[in-house]
Amino acid sequence: MSAGDVEPVRVARWCAGRGYPVFPLAPGRKTPMRGCERCSQQSAGYVPHPPQECACLARGGLCHGFYAATLDADLIEHWWAVAGRGVAVSTGPAQLVVVDVDRHSSSPPSRAEQLLPGVDLTPEQVAAVKDGPDVLRLLARTRGQADPTDGGLTMTVRTPSGGLHLWFRAPARTAWRGSAGGDHQGPVLGWQLDVRARGGYIVAPGTRTEAGTYEVVGPCREPVLLPSWLAGELTRTGHLLPSVADRVRPESPVPNRARAAASAARWGSAGQDPGRWAERTAVTVLEAVADCRRVPEGAGWSGILNRAAFTLGGLVAGAHITEEAAHTALLDAALIARPTKKAVALGIIRSGLAAGKRRALHPKDER
Repeated sequence: MSAGDVEPVRVARWCAGRGYPVFPLAPGRKTPMRGCERCSQQSAGYVPHPPQECACLARGGLCHGFYAATLDADLIEHWWAVAGRGVAVSTGPAQLVVVDVDRHSSSPPSRAEQLLPGVDLTPEQVAAVKDGPDVLRLLARTRGQADPTDGGLTMTVRTPSGGLHLWFRAPARTAWRGSAGGDHQGPVLGWQLDVRARGGYIVAPGTRTEAGTYEVVGPCREPVLLPSWLAGELTRTGHLLPSVADRVRPESPVPNRARAAASAARWGSAGQDPGRWAERTAVTVLEAVADCRRVPEGAGWSGILNRAAFTLGGLVAGAHITEEAAHTALLDAALIARPTKKAVALGIIRSGLAAGKRRALHPKDER
């Protein structure tokens, strides 16, 4: 998706075609369309009610902002038959994590903890920061990563104010909370670094506002998987939401591996569907790794990660999963639990996969 001469309906189709639910923005603005009298909080006829239970949404109404987002092709054609409406994506249902890099005119903070919470910075590094892109580049540099603001990392959208939106796909079976870089009531990645995820939305590229157009910059035209180093930073700063099983049973005393197996059981049992068996097997061992985040030390993380890598190596040998996918999933799970131990995790994953690949796993091997 590129330039600003693309019709909004084509932008909406492009997003929906990738599984990103969309909804219209008010013409010339980056805010949602105003809902009906009953649903709009600015209306004298407003009746408080949960957006998820609103009958307007079932009828294809434009109430409650991102709650109205849809993938329905007919509804998309109907909504954008009206000229001037912008396009927005509901980031949570789209399984997107978007880093919103601002360029506000406010002066940067003078303390490292206010600039990048939890990151050790020198006074010289703090003094060199002028805006959000500087903060993100600095975070990447301290983690040994390349400049993420040039459009070469993932689909990157320049905003009318000169800021950037970096679009990423969330790792499988993870959910992330959004935040605002200046709002210290919630998780904070850094000064002028906002996060758009569950409970929020992002303006789609190609959308025009009175201030200008949201345009893709750089070579990437598709969101990539959230990099492990950035997933680690978002986990460290509190943006990772508990697993689905944790949200349903937050006080569950069931051991981690048993809970992971119960969560994965819906994929089917051995002998019924080899593909589902393989997915269930992978999910079980990966969730065991990620669950180590509950205990900072003494959880046996390295041994659990090694066993997971050995298991996925067997799935690779059995042609149930590619080695690249196995490596990515293992590293994502490892850094959820131990975000500062990437080098250690890489060594464990490498040796575990190599050992596991010596014996292919198939449904009949399950015990």
